[in-house]
Amino acid sequence: MRLLLDTHVVLWWVMDDDKLTDDVKTRLDAEPGVFVSAASLWEISLKQQAGKLTGPPDLPERILAGGLTALSITPAHGIAAGRLPPIHRDPFDRVLVAQAVVEEMTLVTRDRRVQQYDVALLPV
Repeated sequence: MRLLLDTHVVLWWVMDDDKLTDDVKTRLDAEPGVFVSAASLWEISLKQQAGKLTGPPDLPERILAGGLTALSITPAHGIAAGRLPPIHRDPFDRVLVAQAVVEEMTLVTRDRRVQQYDVALLPV
């Protein structure tokens, strides 16, 4: 199974946060196909720049070095995100949903609005 991590899950994973159960942490560490979207890295960088997220200045690079596979944003992802029903207004979350749908991945998230889309989910 290929997993795409929502931004908050990426942060919880890299920080070894207790919000992720040991079962989910083990799964993320063991699955061969665990992806982080360029959208999540962009969102993390923006939040750091705005002072809404603390951590080392090179946090996005550390996330990439942590073993997750990077997923670029393609034109197909952009088109699919634009065509999603307006359940969620956050463009980062819309891109993640579109990527999961287009790439046939399972989206790992706690976001209840994201969970309303027709996308394969692993709720945390």
